[in-house]
Amino acid sequence: MNMIEGHMTFEPSADIPVWDVDPYAEDVLIDPAPYYAELRARGPLVYIPKWSVLASGRYEETRDIFSDHSRFVSSRGVGLNDFKYGEPWRPPSIILEVDPPDHTKTRKVMARALSPKAIAGLKEEFRRTAEMIIEQLIERESFEAIADLAEAFPVAVFPKAVGMVDSDRRRLVDYGAMVFNALGPDNKFRRDAMAMAPDIVPWITGACTRDRLTKGGLGALIYAAADDGEVTEAEAAMLVRSFLSAGVDTTVTGIGSALWCLASNPGEYEKLKADASLARPCFEEVLRFTSPVHTFARTANQDTEVAGLRVAEGTKILCALASANLDPQKWGDPEIFRVDRKPVGHMAFGAGIHGCVGQNLARLELEAVLTVLAETVERVEFAGEAVWRPNNAIHALDRMPLRFIAR
Repeated sequence: MNMIEGHMTFEPSADIPVWDVDPYAEDVLIDPAPYYAELRARGPLVYIPKWSVLASGRYEETRDIFSDHSRFVSSRGVGLNDFKYGEPWRPPSIILEVDPPDHTKTRKVMARALSPKAIAGLKEEFRRTAEMIIEQLIERESFEAIADLAEAFPVAVFPKAVGMVDSDRRRLVDYGAMVFNALGPDNKFRRDAMAMAPDIVPWITGACTRDRLTKGGLGALIYAAADDGEVTEAEAAMLVRSFLSAGVDTTVTGIGSALWCLASNPGEYEKLKADASLARPCFEEVLRFTSPVHTFARTANQDTEVAGLRVAEGTKILCALASANLDPQKWGDPEIFRVDRKPVGHMAFGAGIHGCVGQNLARLELEAVLTVLAETVERVEFAGEAVWRPNNAIHALDRMPLRFIAR
């Protein structure tokens, strides 16, 4: 048995096109649109020999693969490693990297803690924090949007919502980036990220223990489920950590991408200013247009077919969610950013039973930022070049100088 990056190598069936490309190359990660277009053009599935994987970039097939948890499982890892054949770098996520029935148990606990009812009381605090940060930024000639807003806002509100006593912006942001980089191959991005693990992981683990959480936060709801016997104490700790691995870096990315979209499309920002109720659909369009999580993997758990193409058990499939979100067969004019599109069915939050459990919280955060922005800022302008940061699973801005002109 030959292995590459922790999974079995294989030879594809003759009717699957072969493409000698590296989806984890730096130039692709920074500017992925040409890769996505070619991936869709070559067929419903493409074999990439460099990593011995199949890749799916069209909307219909990507959604089907991502949604079918019986044939294409998450429990064998959502990155390149196949957990059937080796140990992951950390214990597998008991919400992201499991399948039913184990997933059903933990998903129920997380969904209850993150339900619209449970988080409704956070709305006013989110708005006050957004007002405070944006008001300060308006007073400045220019500012670094990623550090001063995209990172500053989630780190100000999210740990408090979880009930964390400890908060460290750099560790919180870098932890998410590290987890997502770990889903890719052993390239420089993964190695650089994993070099931070000895410092970050112990801090995160300690910050999520019961004695480091307040009684009124979301984390306490998870530990209450342990008290009721729904999960173990150790499982509760892992679920609280999953708040941070999936809930900080992706929100930072979402805010940064929203600012980039609005600065790039001033006419669309005019629409948002004219009707602040478009904040929610605007965020959905930002997700479709920029796809913070660009790629997740699934593993074929049986011999099967996709679009009439044979897929063998053990095959790793890269689901290019960002490519699916730009498929013209689904969206008609995917290259156009429209704040009023209402892109129902986009893949940015995943699909099926593994759809992002924290999406209600993410929407609440972004709605606060975009609403305050629309009400207080006349223009969002670039004050320098926007630079994207390569990551094996996240498409995020590294830095972006902006200026806000007051209304």
